Parts: sequence; structure tokens; C-alpha cells
Amino acid sequence: MNVLFVLTSHDQLGNTGHKTGFWIEEFATPYYTLTDAGVNVTLASPKGGQPPIDPKSDAPENQTESTKRFKQDEALKEKLSLTMKLSDIFADEFDAIFFPGGHGPMWDLNKDPNVVRLVQNFYKQNKPVAAVCHGPAALLNAKGDNGEPLIKGKKVTGFTNTEEEAVQLTNVVPFLLEDALKAAGGEYTKKEDWKSYTVQDGLLLTGQNPASSEQVAKDLLQLLKAGK
Repeated sequence: MNVLFVLTSHDQLGNTGHKTGFWIEEFATPYYTLTDAGVNVTLASPKGGQPPIDPKSDAPENQTESTKRFKQDEALKEKLSLTMKLSDIFADEFDAIFFPGGHGPMWDLNKDPNVVRLVQNFYKQNKPVAAVCHGPAALLNAKGDNGEPLIKGKKVTGFTNTEEEAVQLTNVVPFLLEDALKAAGGEYTKKEDWKSYTVQDGLLLTGQNPASSEQVAKDLLQLLKAGK
């Protein structure tokens, strides 16, 4: 089983002068959940090479078993520094696609033409499409065969407006993910802030926040096993 992880290449947090990128927990936990189960994971990003890590995700209060494991994992760090360019990636080569979050995806994955192409092709080929936290931003511009937004009428979740408010970035992000998912016709639901919450609608899997990353990966693993 081969799964494609797509990471952000965007490292600027709006005009704040602060850095952003992907969130370590939302990458590391799904990565280890899948690879420990024998899944082969390929890493890609819009620009290729080293994707930016959100410095806040490396803060002491955001450490988990997976992030600690990642810190010691020199082989994975090297693999991460060599992500493939999305333009060189095709859905035919993989069994599923996964988008970790962090604020970076709000600026690039939401409108990258290769992300749109891949999401549409994976879905068309009846392969799971999964995303967590801000990762569902990658689904916003994908269209179904009918030309409507892919997520229209489908159950989805993602980082909530109140979670965005809690991290004081409501006026920094280019849009609020909860609002955007609803505007695209998604049947958006959420749980209380910072609690694990995942939603599955057929082959579409989404998780609300960093706490949801493990469950999204487990749900994806079940879908992959069911498809074999």
C-alpha cells in the first residue's frame, strides 16, 4: 500500500513577520501510524525539497510521543528534506492521499493547481482522500464530475473558527477554514475545541485539529485495508 503525504511549501504567517509551515504532530503521528502498519509513504510538496515546519509545533507544550520520535528519527528527517515536487506526482501511483495541517496550507495548498488535480484524480479513481486540521483547505477548489465543489453535500470537518480565535490568528489567515468549507457546500460539523473529532463520508476523511491526527490515520488505514 502506497500513500502520498502532501505538505505545504508556505512559510510566512501572513504579514506578521512570523514563520509557519506544517504542524509536526499532524505529520508525524499519521506517518508512524501508517508506516508501522507496513504502509509505504511518499512525501511531496508544491516546491519539493524541505517543507517548512511551523516553529510553534516544536514548542514544549505541543510535544507528543510521535513528535519526540520524529526528533530522534534522522532517516525521516532526511526523507522530509527531499520531498518530491507535486508536478511530478500522479494519482495512479498511490492508493490514497493525505494532507497534514499547520497554517501553511491555508496559503498554498488551498489553490495549488497540482493539489486540485491530485484530489480530483484520487477521488475519481475511488481512492481515499484524507486531511486534518488546516489540511482540508486542500479540498476547497477541487471539483466533482458535475463541476460543483467536490465537498458539496459531503460531511467534513476542519479547524474551527473558535480554535482559530484561540490561537489569535483570525485576522491573519487569508480565510477561516470552517466558513470556507461551509461556503463550498460541505456539511460541516465539529466537536468542542481541541478534542479529537473525525468525519468520514465515503472515501473522504477529515479531522478537526491536531488531537484528531491519530484517528484520521487509523480511519485511513481501515479504508486501505478494506480496499485490498
